[in-house]
Amino acid sequence: MKSIHQWCLAAVACTAAFFICDALWIPVKAQAAQYLLERAWQRSLAGDPAARPWPWADTRPVAILEAPRLGIRQYVLEGASGRNLAFGPAAISPVTASDVVLSGHRDTHFSFLQELLDGDVLRLVLPGRTAEYRVRFREVVDSGQLQLVLDPSMTRLTLVTCYPFEALTAGGPKRYVVTALRF
Repeated sequence: MKSIHQWCLAAVACTAAFFICDALWIPVKAQAAQYLLERAWQRSLAGDPAARPWPWADTRPVAILEAPRLGIRQYVLEGASGRNLAFGPAAISPVTASDVVLSGHRDTHFSFLQELLDGDVLRLVLPGRTAEYRVRFREVVDSGQLQLVLDPSMTRLTLVTCYPFEALTAGGPKRYVVTALRF
């Protein structure tokens, strides 16, 4: 009887350890990636425009997103694929355009969006220049009913993530959208 009890306890402990490691894997990977992205960013500033954060990467850092009031500083990746979003916020549109759209996961890099307030400053640091924006709108939209439209005549930064922030599962049709206008 004691042996069965020990085996059950060991099985429960192993299962708990598995779920804890699984829950921590994405945030740990996201933070480690930001360190590697910083190194690639420095190489790109030194003249290597194709600097990759790791040898097999199919992306590179193209900008830094800052939210000064919140102490946020994150490297933005080129191309908003699901794979890239695991490592940091990613550009849906070119960061050199006047109308820039960035996407990020609600439970890692873009969790800070829920703390932004109207009037907060956002910075997009590019090689050789910095663009500053002020948050004007924060809204929840249904992605099945509303589509983002890029407008080259606008000078804005749009940040998009899944919603609600505390949802147990990812996906769903709702998006939290922050629109900031350049000043």
